[in-house]
Amino acid sequence: MSSSPTNQVKPATQVEKLKQLTTVVADTGDFNAIKQFSPQDATTNPSLIYKAATMDEYAHIVDEAVAYGEGNLSITVDKLAVLFGKEITKVVPGYVSTEVDARLSFDTAGTIQKAHDLIAMYEEVGVSRDRILIKVAATWEGIQAAKVLEQEGITCNATLIFSIAQAVACAEVGTTLISPFVGRIMDWYKKTNGVDGYAPSEDPGVMSVTAIYNYFKKYNYDTIVMGASFRNKGEICELAGCDRLTISPKLLDELSNNTDELPQKLDATKAKTMDIPTIEMNESIFRWMLNEDAMATEKLAEGIRGFTKDIIKLEEIVQAKIDASPKRRKISSEE
Repeated sequence: MSSSPTNQVKPATQVEKLKQLTTVVADTGDFNAIKQFSPQDATTNPSLIYKAATMDEYAHIVDEAVAYGEGNLSITVDKLAVLFGKEITKVVPGYVSTEVDARLSFDTAGTIQKAHDLIAMYEEVGVSRDRILIKVAATWEGIQAAKVLEQEGITCNATLIFSIAQAVACAEVGTTLISPFVGRIMDWYKKTNGVDGYAPSEDPGVMSVTAIYNYFKKYNYDTIVMGASFRNKGEICELAGCDRLTISPKLLDELSNNTDELPQKLDATKAKTMDIPTIEMNESIFRWMLNEDAMATEKLAEGIRGFTKDIIKLEEIVQAKIDASPKRRKISSEE
């Protein structure tokens, strides 16, 4: 008589362990990749939308946006972002972040108008505004736009955060969520200090997000802290316990194939007992603190330039699709 095999319980992966401590967010526009990891939320930006828009399996989405835009490039690009966002809302239960054109980073009124346009497009396709985070660059002008939008009931994600000054300014105006960057900070310090890397606990990007998280918990800010821009798995593990972490499919895959321990590193209860001085915030203090932080100043400007390049690249492929569309060819032949 043969004995029945023992059902062995598989050890939990690091992704599963991380989800017990932190809300996991997928950092991609590829909704087929998102399905694999079952994250709570998803974030997109022009770079990610550009990559997704060049993939064959999403050509039909680009075609739909082109048809909707009727030759208007700006409307077509906005529609494209919204159509990707709509599809992502079907595979994540929480927020989807959609980014405002980076060229509006120093234009408060323009940012507000673009946010209104994006939300109207989402509502047109049946996606409620409470599912969407409008991503704005954490410049002073972007933060003031977020203040107005939050008061209107449009939730915002302030991105490209490299300093405590940016983080505090966002929290003071009631921004729903901020995305302080990790890997880009480490990149700057590696280059500046001429080193190959840092131990996770000494990583300058990890230390920056940790300081922001502890400050917010110490002073009871409701703004969600979502660490972003990771270069390696160690940075993620060192921020276990953060409100949210937005992670690329590549690093989610690495975490899914690892069963090592993953202890909680950030703790809101412990933060409340820490001796952390308060930071007064207004425009002049914000600009001075940013000016005095060479890394934050350079990485913010670089980030805006990078997103701008990617939206221009996206516009180029969309414009080519517009020019090749049957309707546009018909107009051209009649001229």
